[in-house]
Amino acid sequence: MASSTTATTMSSFKDQSNWTSIKRKQSCYVNSSLQTPSVIRLPKQTPAYKTSSTISIPPKTIPKEKSQSSSSENQWSFLQKAAAMALDAVEGVLVRHEQQHPLPKTADPRVQIAGNFAPVPEQPVCHSLPVTGKIPNCIDGVYVRNGANPHYEPMAGHHFFDGDGMVHAVQFKDGAASYACRFTETQRFIQEKSLGRPIFPKAIGELHGHSGIARLLLFYARGMFGIVDPSHGMGVANAGVVYFNNRLLAMSEDDLPYQVRITPSGDLKTVGRYDFSGQLQSTMIAHPKVDPVSGELFALSYDVVKKPYLKYFHFSPNGEKSPDVEIPLAEPTMIHDFAITENFVVIPDQQVVFKLPEMIRGGSPVIYDKEKMSRFGILPKNARDSSGIKWIEAPDCFCFHLWNAWEEPETDEVVVIGSCMTPADSIFNECEESLKSTLSEIRLNLKTGKSTRRPIISESEQVNLEAGMVNRHRLGRKTRFAYLALAEPWPKVSGFAKVDLFTGEVHKFIYGEERYGGEPLFLPRDPNSEEEDDGYILTFVHNEKEWKSELQIVNAKNLKLEASIELPSRVPYGFHGTFINSMDLEKQA
Repeated sequence: MASSTTATTMSSFKDQSNWTSIKRKQSCYVNSSLQTPSVIRLPKQTPAYKTSSTISIPPKTIPKEKSQSSSSENQWSFLQKAAAMALDAVEGVLVRHEQQHPLPKTADPRVQIAGNFAPVPEQPVCHSLPVTGKIPNCIDGVYVRNGANPHYEPMAGHHFFDGDGMVHAVQFKDGAASYACRFTETQRFIQEKSLGRPIFPKAIGELHGHSGIARLLLFYARGMFGIVDPSHGMGVANAGVVYFNNRLLAMSEDDLPYQVRITPSGDLKTVGRYDFSGQLQSTMIAHPKVDPVSGELFALSYDVVKKPYLKYFHFSPNGEKSPDVEIPLAEPTMIHDFAITENFVVIPDQQVVFKLPEMIRGGSPVIYDKEKMSRFGILPKNARDSSGIKWIEAPDCFCFHLWNAWEEPETDEVVVIGSCMTPADSIFNECEESLKSTLSEIRLNLKTGKSTRRPIISESEQVNLEAGMVNRHRLGRKTRFAYLALAEPWPKVSGFAKVDLFTGEVHKFIYGEERYGGEPLFLPRDPNSEEEDDGYILTFVHNEKEWKSELQIVNAKNLKLEASIELPSRVPYGFHGTFINSMDLEKQA
């Protein structure tokens, strides 16, 4: 069963032109920490990109696409060609060695990219899409959502977060809708496309244990011979998107952002790696925050190798960067998200840390440190250094995402809204305990230095809530409602919840039998509306029975479906999105 599953799943990488069909007669069951028991339908394929049919074929035997790889290799010197052959042979030995040991579910591509987590090809613009219902008149612009979409078949371990970035875009104009999806052409993507195969190491799926060390050495050896060039970034730009200073930026926390331009027709085109006119010299996390009042962008950058392990900076509305503020941390820490208030940034320093020596001992470098005390740092937004930061401990608290934060001066508190996840490292490391993600209110008292935490939803109604947002026009200010994905059965999303953060009341919108989606995006009907929930929810939904995808538009006040847009191709489950209105698009750089 396992070998046939591998062959069938991996065949989905052979075609970049017909991945929207269904192989209905071939299915398998996978039970894992990423994929709950379900029927996995696999896309029908016809060869286009010539990669291997199973992960058991050594890298050196993978046929390369001549139109891509030959031009690159023909420019190599004799020494480079000899080095490439030798290093490919070493990689072949490494792959064969890895196949003698079972992969954990968190790094097994048969699990991580099965079903509608599997990749799709690019889709040129399709106009005049079928619409059921009526698109509200106020929805005029482009909805974009980022996601992981591996361009090539994984040769070894692969985590869902490792895939190449692909942006999906739905343009709304005059009551009609169009759709397109394109890879974000990172330096990593361009070089692998030139070589015709995956060659950059996968940060989560491959870099663990002794084989992870070997892969790093192999990669840097290729860099020494000029076979690859890591100096222009190794990121995949697959997680977040933000529209700032007239630019759409696609981001992952391991690189600089990439600018993606939306064309007048609704298509997508990668402009390139964006360093804010030479001002940004470090990576930037995938969840920067735009202050809705000042128009400034606030961000963090973390480093897993050298100090400073964390830096904070911000940009004026016209893109002028502040000096870096080095935040003192004792060890490199995963900081995927943070929050802003009217006057402060809220920085989590939690228990998921990077310990590279663990690889020498055969383990993962991403670990849950039970001995570490979680804490939040409160720093003035315009701080020039870290001397003014106030650290407040929050025991056993790990929030992968923070939805909002605000100040309550009458009690000297900063209130943080986030989803507290247990076990903290279950996304990255295999464990038997079921994942729980509890929507929580964390109060940080600036006067006493103490914290409190409580679940917002009652125990009887407790559900896993991950991926979502508040009304972004009120970010950093006190908000009543949050719109969050119902991550059940984990990691699928069966609907979304509108949660009253004051009362704990929950209203659910369920997609229906065998229908799953992702992050709900809240779009205000009018940015100046006095009613916080006056707007619409936009979300991609996939029908696993019919193998079709659509974009649903739901009234945020009463949770009634307003319109459904049939999409021309499958949209895999993905990550985070944003909406750019038509007036902002006219100013696009």
